[in-house]
Amino acid sequence: MLKHLVQSAAGAVLLFACVFSARAELDRATPLPVSPQVVTGKLANGLTYYLQKNSRPAKKLELRLVIKAGSILEDDDQQGMAHMLEHMAFNGSTHFKKQELVSYLETIGVKFGADLNAYTGFDETVYILPIPTDKRANVDKGFQVLRDWAGGLTLAARDIDDERAIVMEELRLGKGARDRMDKVLLPKIYNGSRYAQRLPIGKADIISQGEHAALRRFYRDWYRPNLMAVVVVGDIETTEAARLVRLHFSDLKNPASERARFEAPISPRSVTEAVVITDKEANGNSLLIRYPVKDVKLSTTIGSYRDDLVQALFTSMLNQRLQELTQQATPPFMGAGSAVGNMTARYEAYSATATLGKGGAAPAIEALVQEHARASKFGFNAPELERTKKNLLRQIERAYNERDKTESASLVNEFVDSFLNQESIPGIENEYNYTRELVPGITLNEVNRYARDTIPSDAPKLVVYMGAEKAELPTPASEQLLAAFATAEKIAVTARAEQEVAASLMDKPPVAGQIVSQSEDKRLGTTTLALSNGLKIILKPTDFRNDQVMLSAARFGGQSLFGEADIVNARYAGSVAGAMGTGAFTPVDLRKMMAGKTAGVATGLSLYSETIGGSSGSADIETMFQMLYLKLTTVRRDPALFQSMIGKQIEAARNAMAQPETVFQDIQVSTLFNNHPRVPRVPRPEQFSAISMERALAIYKERFSSAKGLTFILVGSFDVEKVKPLVATYLASLPTPDIALGFNDVGVRPVTGVIKKEVRSGAEDKSRISLTFSGQAEYSDDEQMRMSAMMEVMNTRITEVLREKMALIYGGGMSGSIGRVPNSNYVINVALPTGPANVDKVIATLLAEIERLKTEGPSPADLEKVRQIWLQNHQKALRENGYWIGRLQTAQLHGDDPAHLLDYEKRVKALMPADVKKAAHKYFDMNNYVQVVLYPEK
Repeated sequence: MLKHLVQSAAGAVLLFACVFSARAELDRATPLPVSPQVVTGKLANGLTYYLQKNSRPAKKLELRLVIKAGSILEDDDQQGMAHMLEHMAFNGSTHFKKQELVSYLETIGVKFGADLNAYTGFDETVYILPIPTDKRANVDKGFQVLRDWAGGLTLAARDIDDERAIVMEELRLGKGARDRMDKVLLPKIYNGSRYAQRLPIGKADIISQGEHAALRRFYRDWYRPNLMAVVVVGDIETTEAARLVRLHFSDLKNPASERARFEAPISPRSVTEAVVITDKEANGNSLLIRYPVKDVKLSTTIGSYRDDLVQALFTSMLNQRLQELTQQATPPFMGAGSAVGNMTARYEAYSATATLGKGGAAPAIEALVQEHARASKFGFNAPELERTKKNLLRQIERAYNERDKTESASLVNEFVDSFLNQESIPGIENEYNYTRELVPGITLNEVNRYARDTIPSDAPKLVVYMGAEKAELPTPASEQLLAAFATAEKIAVTARAEQEVAASLMDKPPVAGQIVSQSEDKRLGTTTLALSNGLKIILKPTDFRNDQVMLSAARFGGQSLFGEADIVNARYAGSVAGAMGTGAFTPVDLRKMMAGKTAGVATGLSLYSETIGGSSGSADIETMFQMLYLKLTTVRRDPALFQSMIGKQIEAARNAMAQPETVFQDIQVSTLFNNHPRVPRVPRPEQFSAISMERALAIYKERFSSAKGLTFILVGSFDVEKVKPLVATYLASLPTPDIALGFNDVGVRPVTGVIKKEVRSGAEDKSRISLTFSGQAEYSDDEQMRMSAMMEVMNTRITEVLREKMALIYGGGMSGSIGRVPNSNYVINVALPTGPANVDKVIATLLAEIERLKTEGPSPADLEKVRQIWLQNHQKALRENGYWIGRLQTAQLHGDDPAHLLDYEKRVKALMPADVKKAAHKYFDMNNYVQVVLYPEK
C-alpha cells in the first residue's frame, strides 16, 4: 500500500487504491489484510509472486519481473552495470537469440519501448511485459521470457560490447544543466551516502570499458530468486498463473555462498547548511528545504493506515494554503509545496519546494517559513478540514466505483511497490470501507497536533538554491539564504482568517430551453438531440467506466478571425479568461466551493478553432453543465489575478531560452514557417508584457458569448433520460446570437525547397537532428492510415539500423499526419538525438533507409507487426471514453461519417506493402525538406 496519500506540489490528494472490509469498530492494532482478490506466495527458493485476475483490458496480461537489486549494490568496478544488465536482457538468452525477442513480441502486438520495457533504479530493476492472451502460446512464451530474464541471459562478450555504445548514447541524452547540478545536489541530499555515488546510469569509463566479468558477476550475485518477485495481473485464472510461476521459476537456485543484500544508510544531518548551485543553462530558479531524514514508518495496521489519512489531510490543507499565495498580484513564488516524501524505501524526509519568481529566494523563504509557523502554532480551521475530507472521500469513492474497470497496468504497480517497499495491499474494497469509517472521526485537534509534531522548527536543515546566473535576478550567497531564514523565523504570525464561500455555483438555474427532436444511430450507440436554440448534442452512454463523463465541443474560427494587431491577445485570450475564475468565483473560491465534487470545464482558442472540454464524475454532471454555462455567459475581471498570471508567464519565458533544446526548438519552428507571426514560437517576456487584460477578455467574450455552430458531445457513464433535463436547462438556454463561423486562412505554410540550418547552443557534446518533410495531400482515413503505417515501418528501421546495428542513437523516431486546415497538407517530423561526430552518418543512414523503403517497400513481416500492434491498441481504445469522444469530435468538426471507425480493423487488414511503398514515394520528397541540427556551442 502506498503510504503517502499526498505527493504533489500543488497539494492534490492522491489516494492509493486500497481500504478494508467494514466492521462495527476498528481496532488500531489489527493488521492490514491482503486483498481477497490477490493471491500471494513464495516458492521454496524464495521467489515471491503476486497474482490477480482482472479483465480490463480483456485478453491482456501484465507480467512483471521485479529484482530487488539496483545500482546501490554495484561494486566499484560495476558502476553502470545494473543498468547495462537491463539492456542485455533484450540481447540474447537461453530461448531467444539477439534481436529475436523484440521481433517475436512485435509479431503478437507488443511494441518495444511503448509496451515492452524495463527500468533500473537505486534499489530495484523492473522488467515490464504485457502479453495478449488470445492464444495460449503467447502466455507460455511470456512466462518463458520472464524466466530467461531471471536466469537465462547469455551475456556474450560481443553482445555486451555492441550494447556499450547504445548505453553511452543514453548517458549522452541525459547530459545537461540538470545532470551537472545534480552532481552537486545529490551528495548533499543524501548526506554523503552511497546513493549519491551510485547513479543508475553509471560511469562512462565503466560503461565503455568495464570488464565483461563485472557485468556477469552482478547478474550472478543479485539476480537470484530470493530477491525476485513475479507479478501476474490480467485475463488469466490465478490457479493457472500459479502453475506457470511454479513451472518456470521453481528450478532457479540461489548462489551457494550468496552475498548479503545490504541497505545503504543515510546519516542524519547534524547542522543547517545552505547550498547555491547555478548553471547558465538552468531552466528556472527554485528553492528546496530538506529537513532531517527519518526511517520510513510502514503502514501495517489499521492504526497506521489512519495515521496516513491524517497525514494526507494535513498535507493537502497546507499545500492549498501555499497555492493560494500564488494567486496574489505579486506572489512570493510561482508555485510551492510541502510534504513528507520517501527518499528511498527505507528513508523519508519532510521537504518544502518553491519555484521562484522575480523576487527571488527571500520572499519565498519568508512565505514558506510563515505558513509553516502559522500551521504549527494555530493549526487549521474547521471549514478547511471539512472540505479536504470531502475531497478525500470523493476520490476514494471514485476509485471504488471503478474497481471493476481498473486497468491491469495500474494494479500491477501496487504489487511491485509491495515487494520493493513493503507497502500493504488490502485492496480497494477494504480501503474504501476503512476510509469511509475512519475519516469522519479524524478531529481538527488531531490534525493540528500532527502539524505541530511534523513541521520542523529548530531541526537542522538543508537549504538549496538552484538556478541560472541572471542579471535581473542576482544569485544569493549561502549566507544570505540562512540570513533570510533567520529573519523570517522572527516574524510573528497570526491565525488564518477563513472567508465564507457560497454553497453553489449558481443561485438559480437559467430558464430552460427545449429539446425539439431526437434521433438515434444504432451503429454507434448514439442519440442526437436538437435544441430550441439551434444547438445539438450527441450522447453516447457507455459502460467503459463507472464514474467518468466527458464533454467536448469545437467549431472553426479561433485566432484567425482577428487581425495582426491582436495576435498575442487572441493567442492568450483563453488563458487569461481561465485565470480569472468561473462565474463569480476566483479559482481559489471555486476549489473551495467544489469540495467533494469532481467536475471541470476548460475553453480555448487555437489558430483555427475554438474548443470546449469538460469532465465529471457521474454524480456531478449538473455541476459540469453549470460550469459550462458560466464559462459561456460570464467573463470575470480580476486585475490581481491577471498580474499574477502575467508575472508567472514572464518569469517562465525568461528562463526558457537558457536551454539548448529550447533554442533548437525555437529555430526549428521559425525556419519551417519562415518566421510567420501567427505561428507560436518559444514565448519571450516582452510578449506577455504586451497582453491587455481588457482586450484579451473582449476577444474571449466575442467568440464564446455565442454558442452558435457548436455541437456538444457527451460520452461516459450516464443515463440518457436523466441527462435530458440538464441538457434542456443548461445547453438549450445558451445564447446563440449571430457570430462569424469558419476560419480565415492567414497564410501559414511551411517553406519549400531544401533548407539546412545549424544551431550552436549548449556546453555538452550532444546534438539533435530534425528533418521535416511537408507538402500538399488530400486527407482521407485510408490515406492517413497509409502514412501512419509508413511511420511505423520507418521507426522499426530506425531502431533496428541506427540503434541496434550501428549504435548511433538511443532513442528518437518519426511521426507524421495529414491535415485539412487551413488547406490539405501533410507534415512528417523526424527527431534523432546523437553525438556531434555522428550527425552526418545518422542523416545519411536515415535517408538511405527512406530510399530503401521507396525502392523495396516494407517486408510483409514488418507490415504484419504494424497490423498486430494496431489491432491490439484498437481493441483497447474501443473501450475508452477518450477515444470515442475524440473520434466523434473530429468527425463532427470536419463533417465525416463517424461510423467509419467501425471499419478500422477491415482497413488495417487490407493494408498492403505496396500501399506503404507508394506512400513513401509520395511523402518523402527529397527536394522539399527542412533540416536543422543542434551542435554544441563550442
